[in-house]
Amino acid sequence: MGHRLSKIYTRTGDDGTTGLGDGTRVSKDSLRVEAYGTVDELNSVIGLLLTHTLPEEIHECLVGVQHRLFDLGGELCLPGHTAIKQHHVNELEQILDDLNANLSPLKDFILPGGSTAAAVCHVARTVCRRAERRIISLSKQEQVSEVAIHYLNRLSDLLFVIGRTLNAEADYSDVLWRSAESDGNKTDGN
Repeated sequence: MGHRLSKIYTRTGDDGTTGLGDGTRVSKDSLRVEAYGTVDELNSVIGLLLTHTLPEEIHECLVGVQHRLFDLGGELCLPGHTAIKQHHVNELEQILDDLNANLSPLKDFILPGGSTAAAVCHVARTVCRRAERRIISLSKQEQVSEVAIHYLNRLSDLLFVIGRTLNAEADYSDVLWRSAESDGNKTDGN
C-alpha cells in the first residue's frame, strides 16, 4: 500500500509551486498541474453524479471510471509514467455501444438537461472535454500518452450517452435544440 497522508498541510506549496510525482517542483498553474487538476475536477463531478440513484450497470461503470481517472491523474503527475491502456478505452467503447443501442437515433442536437442526474452527467461531460483540451495543450510541450487523450475523448462520448440513458430511464425526453430562426426569435436587431 502507498504512503499514508497523516499530515494534510506541508506549507511547501505556499510559494505557488507543487511537487510532481518525480519530485520536480513546478508552478501550480503549469499545464501539467492544470491537466491533472481538471481530471480531478472531473472525478469530483462524477462523484456527485454517483450520489443519484442510477441503474446498476451505469453505477458500476462510473465507479470504474473514477478509479481510472485517479490513475490518469497519477500518470499526469509523474512524467513518463503510463497507467491508462488501450483496453481501458476499449471497455468504454463496449459500454458506450451497449447503452447507445437502446436509445432512439438522434436527428437533432440536444441541450443538457432533463432529469437532475442527466444534467449532472452533462456537466461531467463538459468538464471531461476541458480535461481533454488541457491534456492536448500539455502534449504540445511535453510527452503525453495518446491513449490518455483517447480515453477522455471516449469518456466524454460515454457521458453524453449516459445522460441520454438517464433521461430515458427517468421517462424524460431529450431536450431538443431549436435555432433562434426556427422559433421566430431572430436576433439580428430587426
